[in-house]
Amino acid sequence: MDLAADVRMYTRFALGLRPFLRRRMTLADARRLLRDRMATRGERFLALVERGVFARPRSPYAALLRLAGCEFGDLQRLVERDGVEGALTALHEAGVYVTFDEFKGRHPIVRHGREIPTAARDFDNPHVKRHYEARTSGSTGRATRIPIDLDHLEAVLPHRLVTMDAHGLVGVPTAIWFGILPGSAGMNSVLRSVVEGNTARRWFSPVTGGEIGSPLTYRLATRFVTTAGRLMGTPLPRPIHVRIDRPWPVVQWAMDTLRREGACFIVTYCSLAMRVCVAARRRGVDLTGATFMSGGEPPTPAKVAEITRTGARFLPIYATSEAGRVAMPCARPTSVNDVHVARDAVAVIQRPRRVPGWDVTVGALYLTSLSATAPKLLLNVETDDCATLEARSCGCPLEACGFTDHLSDIRSYRKLTGEGVSLVSTEVVRVIEEVLPARFGGTPLDYQMREEEDGRGFTRLSLVVHPRIPLASEDDLRSVVLQALRRGSLSGAFAAAYWDQGASLRVRRAAPEAGAGGKFMPLCVARTLAAEPVGERM
Repeated sequence: MDLAADVRMYTRFALGLRPFLRRRMTLADARRLLRDRMATRGERFLALVERGVFARPRSPYAALLRLAGCEFGDLQRLVERDGVEGALTALHEAGVYVTFDEFKGRHPIVRHGREIPTAARDFDNPHVKRHYEARTSGSTGRATRIPIDLDHLEAVLPHRLVTMDAHGLVGVPTAIWFGILPGSAGMNSVLRSVVEGNTARRWFSPVTGGEIGSPLTYRLATRFVTTAGRLMGTPLPRPIHVRIDRPWPVVQWAMDTLRREGACFIVTYCSLAMRVCVAARRRGVDLTGATFMSGGEPPTPAKVAEITRTGARFLPIYATSEAGRVAMPCARPTSVNDVHVARDAVAVIQRPRRVPGWDVTVGALYLTSLSATAPKLLLNVETDDCATLEARSCGCPLEACGFTDHLSDIRSYRKLTGEGVSLVSTEVVRVIEEVLPARFGGTPLDYQMREEEDGRGFTRLSLVVHPRIPLASEDDLRSVVLQALRRGSLSGAFAAAYWDQGASLRVRRAAPEAGAGGKFMPLCVARTLAAEPVGERM
């Protein structure tokens, strides 16, 4: 984005911020909005596709629909006959879907022998008011710009309000532990908390702008929002730098808040929540009354067990930067990541998908946005995640909102995830196949990155190096990997900062392993490691 466009965007932001900060949404408002949205799912889906796809002939989705011979009238009849999900399944069978790599603009769309060139921006929602921009954490190896519309922040609030009510968290003192811009989670959480009527009291950030080399515009935007909020009478918290390996300030805030008010609520990544709880247990701190809510990485049973040993609760969410909230935590769960699909805002279907490079087929998830304010238009877009998807009755308050579809056992089938940030093949494979052989010798077959969970529940990234490669120092190897990620992109710098602080990257001397059918993959997830001491410093 050029300077003039930045100026226009942040001018809109400045003008829109005051009225946004004055808005308030009640629980009654949230329930009414959800009832209305659920009653009009089909109509809203058709209106969004008509306006955002059929009225835009150059849209990649429009090209896919033309190749499938599907006109708007055909889509209307499909929805009337089979419902939204039934229509989306039929479209998928006809080739109307977008893979993860196609959506990120890494590969052109190829269907029925025809190629449709795409870029990530081709999927932007053209009708949102671009108030500010964030970037994804780097799930594609290249950060994707995400336009943020203040109206969208308000549009997703009903999900948060009914969730807070279902879990007894309305009005509970709140803190967040998310990074600053260009990451979206921190800023979005702070602004949403204002309209919810329960402004976050603390904003802890694992990284600083200088640490990750973020552009000056992002740092100025963060400072502007917190300063402007205070001038307008809304005490927005300023980011406080708390390294992930030094979580004691978060523990201290929780202790003080529990002592004064009996409850607290902390929104962060699952690994960071676990670090808070490990630090608390080491000092003999009881966190009964504290609730952690997180997304961004799989909440495995080991991680959740470490959190709940302190007396705290854990609630999982499933969200994407492109669509917003996808699913909310069940109040009567059957597993540690049992969540209700937000059917008013998204439609989810599941289709068999062969994992690239492996002889494995998973039930891949495909999302379609039903919200006119979502940053991206999604029409059967692959998320790179798999899960168990089922419709069932649980009897929790979220079911009463019409959210009867559950997701559980959600996991990426191609990303490496640690400390809440993730990267897939493009970024890490470049380091493994190019940087390391050039620096230390050998071939790409001598190096492999594995995502592994230790006995404590911490996600470790093990860099497996063949014993025949001479290494003067394992620290030197780690340093080369992290420096290469920092130089590669802003998303790589994010990952490097988190993984460096968390001591998440380990070196293991062994022969890299082939996968099913003898295929060698530079990235893989597989193992459980023995428990090791945790490196937090307090």
